Amino acid sequence: MAEVVLIVDDDPVQRRLLEAMIQRFGYRATVVESGDDACKLLVGPEAEHIDAVVLDLVMPDLDGLGVLARMRDANITVPVIVQTAHGGIDNVVSAMRAGAIDFVVKPASAERLQVSLRNALATNALAGELQRLKRKHDGTFSIGDVITHSPAMRTVLRAAEKAAASAIPVLVEGESGVGKELIARSIHGSSERRTKPFIAVNCGALPETLVESILFGHEKGAFTGATERHSGKFVEADGGTLFLDEIAELPAPAQVKLLRALQDGEVEPVGGRKSVKVDVRIVSATNRDLIADVKAGRFREDLFYRLHVFPISVPPLRTRRDDIPELARHFLTRIAAEEGKRIRSISAHGLALLAAYNWPGNVRQLENAIFRAVVLADGDEIGANEFPQIAALVSCGAESAPPLIEPSPAIAASMVASLATSWPDADSGTGQAPADKAAGHSLPLTDPRGDVRPLEDIEREAIRFAISHYRGQMSEVARRLKIGRSTLYRKLEGLGLDEDVPAG
Repeated sequence: MAEVVLIVDDDPVQRRLLEAMIQRFGYRATVVESGDDACKLLVGPEAEHIDAVVLDLVMPDLDGLGVLARMRDANITVPVIVQTAHGGIDNVVSAMRAGAIDFVVKPASAERLQVSLRNALATNALAGELQRLKRKHDGTFSIGDVITHSPAMRTVLRAAEKAAASAIPVLVEGESGVGKELIARSIHGSSERRTKPFIAVNCGALPETLVESILFGHEKGAFTGATERHSGKFVEADGGTLFLDEIAELPAPAQVKLLRALQDGEVEPVGGRKSVKVDVRIVSATNRDLIADVKAGRFREDLFYRLHVFPISVPPLRTRRDDIPELARHFLTRIAAEEGKRIRSISAHGLALLAAYNWPGNVRQLENAIFRAVVLADGDEIGANEFPQIAALVSCGAESAPPLIEPSPAIAASMVASLATSWPDADSGTGQAPADKAAGHSLPLTDPRGDVRPLEDIEREAIRFAISHYRGQMSEVARRLKIGRSTLYRKLEGLGLDEDVPAG
């Protein structure tokens, strides 16, 4: 999504000229003819997302200085470029004191206005990024700091707001790289515990022999190498939030002690003689299907229900493509500043290329792609040439896809049934659909009497076919059926297909 520039001018000819220029620069233009209309879009209940304003200084009723004053009173920090036919120094000083970031004289040339807009947007983005980094460092990173324009993510953030108002245990689910820790930090930063520690632990990176020591602490001499006392992550997070990432990787013995810590509100250090009381809010995260792990005996069921009190599922980047341009600009601003390069923008062609890619690595992969592009770039703008690997994948059609719209489970199953081209023997035990049997077969929608089969029967066979076709990879089955993994397992149980799920 391109940046939105609000044009405020009472002259219809000037409005049309400015709109044409701004659209030619690659931005989206929103046009109003008065200061009052501008305030409605900027500070009123009908406020919209605006990235920059081109504001006429002299207008009837509410003039440009009046608009700037209202923006200042409402603490609106959108950059404003003032333009007027009267270019006296007094007007310049008044506009700058009122909060304008730049000043152009009518009729402004396209080159002058483009440079002014580019500088204003880059400066504002950098200031916003510095504030965001400061809040993340201070532990006050809030839900409002999460960058998104996606309806799916807005649903996630509304759930996060409700979770932040309580001490309820939260389980953040989603693919690797979607930003689960960011959601956890935003919940902590929006809660009453925001002045207390936020301690993040990657359970998948803990050595199995030291898991209990790292989480719950140990006494001096508790084991070989324990030369001093260690308090543990639970005690470090006392009063605040403990984020347990990749919780599914936690070994079984540590799961038992974690369950006790959650139940009793106290931890027992390794080698300790008494328990230590702790007040910790638990937010955990996983990219695995914990229900499947519980069924397979890899994860304790009682611990699962302790953690899975308030689940929040973060959608993958390929289903929220509206976020790609904004996230790309966000990463560009930060990385360019870190690398000391004066790169101000991504071209429209470059953004279109990024939006066409499927991003299997999600937001983390996008960040790394921008990092590489910043290193490769020679000018002040990143284009498609700085993404050669992505361009190659998109051009061959391997990773491009239109935005995904998730249908209801019943419709998804019917779609699979009507499009199925093969049907392996359910009792063959091969667990896959052989290629030489794929052609010339379809899943029947009618029974031998010619009546339409019940939807439940069609759905059962469609799901069984998907499990066989994708060799028992349940995450892939759910993704291809366009239903959640939890929904898939509920359907397996309801349709009597539990035995079709491969063990392990």
